[in-house]
Amino acid sequence: MHRLLVALCLLAATLWSAPAFAQARNQLGPLCTTDTTPADQMIDACSKIIALKVFKGEQLATVHFWRAVGWNKKGDYAKVITDATEAIRLQPNQATYNLRGSAYYDRGEYEIAITDFDDALKLGPPDSTIFHNRGNAWRGKGDHGKAIADYDTSIKANPKSAFSYQNRGISKEALGDLDGALADINQAIRLDPTLPQPLINRTAIWRVRGDYDRAIADGSEAIRLAKEKQPVNIMTPPNSVLISGYTHRALAYEAKGDYAHASDDYKATLAIGASDAGSKANQATAKVRLSLVTDASLPSPRDAPSPAAEPAQAPAGQADAAPPPSPAPAARGTRMALIIGNGAYAHVKALPNPSNDARAVAKSLRDIGFTVSEGVDLDRTAMQKMTRDFLREAARAQVVVVYYAGHGVQVDGRNYLIPVDVELKPGARMTDAMIDMDTIMAGLDDQVRTNILIFDACRNNPMAQQVASVGTSRAIEAASGLAAPTSLGSGATLGAGTLIAFATAPGQVALDGEGANSPFSAALARHLGTPGLEVQQMLTRVRAEVVSTTKNKQVPWSNSSLLGEVYLAEK
Repeated sequence: MHRLLVALCLLAATLWSAPAFAQARNQLGPLCTTDTTPADQMIDACSKIIALKVFKGEQLATVHFWRAVGWNKKGDYAKVITDATEAIRLQPNQATYNLRGSAYYDRGEYEIAITDFDDALKLGPPDSTIFHNRGNAWRGKGDHGKAIADYDTSIKANPKSAFSYQNRGISKEALGDLDGALADINQAIRLDPTLPQPLINRTAIWRVRGDYDRAIADGSEAIRLAKEKQPVNIMTPPNSVLISGYTHRALAYEAKGDYAHASDDYKATLAIGASDAGSKANQATAKVRLSLVTDASLPSPRDAPSPAAEPAQAPAGQADAAPPPSPAPAARGTRMALIIGNGAYAHVKALPNPSNDARAVAKSLRDIGFTVSEGVDLDRTAMQKMTRDFLREAARAQVVVVYYAGHGVQVDGRNYLIPVDVELKPGARMTDAMIDMDTIMAGLDDQVRTNILIFDACRNNPMAQQVASVGTSRAIEAASGLAAPTSLGSGATLGAGTLIAFATAPGQVALDGEGANSPFSAALARHLGTPGLEVQQMLTRVRAEVVSTTKNKQVPWSNSSLLGEVYLAEK
C-alpha cells in the first residue's frame, strides 16, 4: 500500500530562507526538517521550535508539517492529522494536503482522503504522486476502475514510477486480471529491482496460482531486500515491509504444507515491532496462524510412536537423517463454509431458533456447491476446535463463508461468540469462556481469499444478570448487541477481500423471531442461492426483507472491503 510524499525540500527551504532565530536555525532546524531524522528526534526538535513562539504564518506551518511527518513515521495518524490540519490553517499547500490525505487513507477514511487529494491537486499543477495516492484511496474504497485511471495518469506523467505500476497491478488482480497484474508488477520489478514491495505482491499472485515455490522464492528475496535498507520513502513506516514479507512467505509455506518454515516466519513477524495499522494486522494474523500451524505439525495420536519404540538409526558414515517431510497439503478447496448455531444454553437464556437457522443456511450453501462444516449447540471446547480446524483448512480456499447464530456479546468494545456451556463464576474472567470474533477475522485476513462473515448474534446481552451477580469490580463493560469490529476502528481497516454482516446495526439488538427462524436468517437462507446475484446485492435484498418483516425495528448492517464482485451462486 505504498504512499508517496511531495515537495519536502521546498518546505524546508521555506522555513530557513526567512530570517530565522539562531537556536532554531542552527540547532533544531536540521533535526526538524531532515527526512532522515529519526521520528522521536524530529518530533522533539519541531516541538521545541513551536515552543519558542518565534515563527508565524508560513514558517510555523512548515514546522507543523514536519512534526506531522515525524508522527507519520511512528504510525500515529491522529497526530499527523492534527499537525497537518494546523499547517493547512496557517498556509495550505499541496504537500500538506497530500500528507493529511495519506493519514486519512491509513485510518481507512477513504472518502476524506480523496477530498484532501482533490484539494491538493487544485492548489498546484498536476502531480503524479498525488494521482498515485488518490488511486490508493479509490482502491481502498474498492473502486478499482477509478484507481486504475489515477495510476494511468501517474504513470503517464512518470513512466519510471515502480510503485504506480505495482499498485495498478494490485487493482488489476482484484478485478481478476491476473495476467495484467503480473505484467504490471513485473514492470515494477524491472524499473527498480531493489524494491521488496513488488516482490511481495508477486508472492501473492504465485500463491493464487498454486505456484508455491515461486511464491516462497519471491518472498525470500523481498525479505533480503527489506533487511538491507529502510524504505526509500518516509511515508512507509519502519519494518512494515519486512513484516509483510515474512507474513506472505509464511502463508506460502503454509499453503505448501511446510508448517515448520511457516511457523518460523510467523514467529519472525511477531518478533518485529509494529507501528502502523497494516503491520499490526499482519501480526494479528501471524499470531492466530502460528497456533494453527503448530497444531497441524503435531502428530495425531494414531501417528505417535509407541513409548517403547527405539529411534531409527542413520546408516554408519552418514550424517543425521533428514527430518521427515512436511505433511502434504490438502487439496485446494474452492469454496468453504463454517456454520455454527448455538441455542441450547445451560446457564443463560436459551434461544429456540439458532439451530434451525444454522441448518437452513448450511443447506443453502451446500446447494450452491460449498463444502460446509456445520455445528449445532457447541460447548467451548467443541466450538474452539471446530473453528481452529476450519481456519487451518480455509488457508487453501478461494471463498470462505462464516455464519454464526446464537448469543453474542461485546465486552470492552470487543465481540465474543458464546458457547452453550458459558457460565460466569466469581473470580473468573468473563471472556475466558467465549470465542473472540477478532481471532476468527485475523485468521482469515489474506488478500488472496474472499471472506464473507455473517453474524446473527445481536440479541440482548445474555450475561447481564451474571455480571450483576458477581459484581462489576473487574471494570468489564458488557453491552447489548455487537460492536463494530475493532479492525474497523481508528487506525485500522477491515482486511482486504472481506465482507462482514450483522443481523442489525452495531450496538443494536436483533430479534430472535416468533417462527422457526430469525427474521434475518430466514431471509438470508432464501436469498443465498439466488443465481447471478452479487453478494452485496444479495445482502441488500436481505436487509429490505428484514426491515419489512420487523416493521423497521431491525436494520441489518454490513461493511465491505471486497476487491471485486463476488457471486456465491453461479450466474
